Amino acid sequence: MSSNPSSGLQKSRFFANVALIMAALTWVFLLVMAKVFPEQSWWIHILVLSAEAGMVGGLADWYAVTVLFRNPFGHIPIPKFLKDHTEIIPRNKARIAESMGRFVQENFLSPQIVEKSLASTDLSMALGKWLTNPKNNTQITEMVQQILPKVFEFVGQQQIANFIQNNSVQWLRHTQINQLSSQMLRAVLENDFHQDVLQRGLDVLHQWIVQHPEKAQQLTRKLLKELGVWKFAKGMSWFGIDVQQRTVDSFLEKVESMLADPEHLYRQQIEEFAQQLMLQLADSNSAASIQLNQTKNALLDSDAVLNFIRGAIVIICDVIKADLQKPDSGIAENLRAAIQQIGENLVENQAVRDLLNLRMTGLAIQMSDQYSEKVILFISERIHEWDSTEMINKIENEVGGDLHMIRVNGVVVGAFIGLSLGIIRALFDWFI
Repeated sequence: MSSNPSSGLQKSRFFANVALIMAALTWVFLLVMAKVFPEQSWWIHILVLSAEAGMVGGLADWYAVTVLFRNPFGHIPIPKFLKDHTEIIPRNKARIAESMGRFVQENFLSPQIVEKSLASTDLSMALGKWLTNPKNNTQITEMVQQILPKVFEFVGQQQIANFIQNNSVQWLRHTQINQLSSQMLRAVLENDFHQDVLQRGLDVLHQWIVQHPEKAQQLTRKLLKELGVWKFAKGMSWFGIDVQQRTVDSFLEKVESMLADPEHLYRQQIEEFAQQLMLQLADSNSAASIQLNQTKNALLDSDAVLNFIRGAIVIICDVIKADLQKPDSGIAENLRAAIQQIGENLVENQAVRDLLNLRMTGLAIQMSDQYSEKVILFISERIHEWDSTEMINKIENEVGGDLHMIRVNGVVVGAFIGLSLGIIRALFDWFI
């Protein structure tokens, strides 16, 4: 905090001192004039009274302003009741600190105030509009491009890999993933995501078979060999029956029929299998759940799997770092587009905004209830730690200009009051 008085404070203090000195000089001058011109003393005394009142008003306001910050008597012995009411701000620093803390709590941080303030504010709409602004989402992306590579350099990809691996492995070890798998499968089935995936998979498979007939036949030949019927298939070719091609054609026909018919028997069987698997995984004692958890534990106990995870994370970190350092980073552009899309979705989707506003309001109310006392304590402690001299200078720089202008007003108003009283007194003497 600065200890030098501001130019505004210096100017106001100068005007106040000049006004007080002018009132005192005028008072002395008028007293002299009354002695020099006794025949004119009746109207000069009116002006003397005005100057006296102005001087008294200026001195009284000077005293009132000064005792706020310091003791105007210095080391002069004065009665205790006077001394106890000097240096008002330094003496009451603790009470001011507590009062400021309570003021912040009652007017800004109380759960009722937070709830009332947020009830009339669509935070998610404001957030959505902010995110859709190209300047803002580009700024976020650029910040990520600058910070994330430096994080990789400072921490090291190997340390990041070890951290992620250790924490993810520990989480997986203590998690019965059958319940998680069941919930994920339920979400997929209830939203028909599996139908979209199946449709897309069948379409890709159909295109691949049509566009790569030779590779399809090679795979069929390998399958027939694995099944031990390749010699039989080869022998049937002597009778003009191409078992290999018929197998490919039959498979292609079934794929096409599944693509064309959403209610195909195979589709229904896949649906039934997924439903049964979801129910089995929901039961931790089912064979499917036990097998899944055992497989999970076996994989986590495998050094090869752990080394693979660690190596994959290092490779991913290297790829991310290298890409983010490019001027035309694909990751950065995708991130910017994702932020833009999130903002647009927030602006367009009222239901999502309502839910997000509800969650943010609840979180803000909970945090204000839990941490408002800590904020108050922090404010109070900071004020207690302020040096009294610096605090006085800071407050005086902020409001001292207006306080010293009150001194000027005291001189002027006092002079007018004294003049008015002098005129009334002269009129009283004149008529009585």
